[in-house]
Amino acid sequence: MSVLKIKYLLQLADNALILGHRLSEWCGHGPVLEQDIALTNIALDHLGQARSFFQYADETINLLPEQERNSLFSATAFQNKTTPFTEDDLAFLRDAWDFKNVLLVEQPNQDWACTVARSFYYDHYNSLLYAALKEQHTDDNLRAVAEKSLKETTYHKRWSSEWVIRLGDSTEESRHRMQNALNNLWPFTNELFLPTAAEAACQNRLPAFDSVQLKNNWHTEVFAIIDEATLQQPDPKAWMQQGGKEGVHSEHLGFLLAEMQYMQRAYPGMEW
Repeated sequence: MSVLKIKYLLQLADNALILGHRLSEWCGHGPVLEQDIALTNIALDHLGQARSFFQYADETINLLPEQERNSLFSATAFQNKTTPFTEDDLAFLRDAWDFKNVLLVEQPNQDWACTVARSFYYDHYNSLLYAALKEQHTDDNLRAVAEKSLKETTYHKRWSSEWVIRLGDSTEESRHRMQNALNNLWPFTNELFLPTAAEAACQNRLPAFDSVQLKNNWHTEVFAIIDEATLQQPDPKAWMQQGGKEGVHSEHLGFLLAEMQYMQRAYPGMEW
């Protein structure tokens, strides 16, 4: 159970870390100063959530016997490791195949509409997830992180939803870009609701985590916003991507990690 718990914590942490990094790439490049600052703050929120999950994960990892602990990851940096795991180890020294984030969050920013659409899909899912964790999970640490994060996620959901409406119900150009972004990222959304063995173990016997009901609630929320934006709903029966939760990622994650992990890998053990 401990290993499954660790994998579940890493799923939550990796989603937050990778999306936070993607959003941070807009720092200094936002369309207007106010939104540049808003998106940077949202990125920091995700980073804070990632840190909380990583800290809980490394505490759990360090309780394992050394041999079992070192066999969790395939990264060479962790072979024969004798020192305790830290949150920095988990963020900066794992290789792409050890990351458990969904494919959606690693997709590149491209333009503003694509960035909004990616956050829009994920924010509505994240809000439902944290609400369920807060209300029903038996792990006090998870519930505490979820309760704090839910306040942030409520704002994230409002921010991305308002931008979908603003771009969809505006000029012909903004409408076209927003529709394309929603359509292009739609095939990555179903993976959010495909439970792994770790999720099944850690969310077992919790009614709010019924994947079908969670997906239905998510559809209701996002389709209501898309309708308000006078945009067309993507096809619910469209072919869907998957694999990220199991460590099978797109080529985009490798480039992202090469940038994000550069300093720690170039100067091992560096401290500020």
